[in-house]
Amino acid sequence: MPNSTDRSNAIRPASGVRRSTQARFLDRLAANIQPGRLEWIGLRTVRRGAIAEVESVQALAEQGLEGDHRCRKTRGSGRQVTLISREFIEQICRHMGQDSIDPALLRRNLVVSGMNLNLLRYQTLQIGDAIIVPGALCHPCSRMNENLGEGGVAAMYGYGGLCAKIVRSGVIRVGDQVTRLRLDSESVGDSLPLF
Repeated sequence: MPNSTDRSNAIRPASGVRRSTQARFLDRLAANIQPGRLEWIGLRTVRRGAIAEVESVQALAEQGLEGDHRCRKTRGSGRQVTLISREFIEQICRHMGQDSIDPALLRRNLVVSGMNLNLLRYQTLQIGDAIIVPGALCHPCSRMNENLGEGGVAAMYGYGGLCAKIVRSGVIRVGDQVTRLRLDSESVGDSLPLF
């Protein structure tokens, strides 16, 4: 387990940025989260188009994943990349009464495993050479009823994953470790109570 005073993977928050109470609360809960793994990468080449499964991709800061249609959208958007966990997909399968679901049907870019995805909101993550910051929940749209069958939206509710911004460009590959980076301002015994 990493030493709480180890700053080897610490980053500095943007100057003058005050993190919300919710973000600071999640910082405390996620302080010692173990690394996960990137299992799958999918690119949505055009809106409502087929998903191209790839083994690696260039993540472009403030834009998105090279080859994904959202990369050509509004620069700086909070939805440059979407991620969902293998554990969330397993839960969706249980709700749908299915043994497995092709990640492409869920229309997310990245599938990660081994981490509590709910704790990763507002955290800074390194995947391969890229750094991302998940923020908003990625709620399921009505298209999930088309892709998964009747009840697809309900099955995904609460398990849709997260939307993220890319803050540092870099190549990401299937099999890369997903690591939560510590903020330089974090310390043990932070004054924010857990409960």
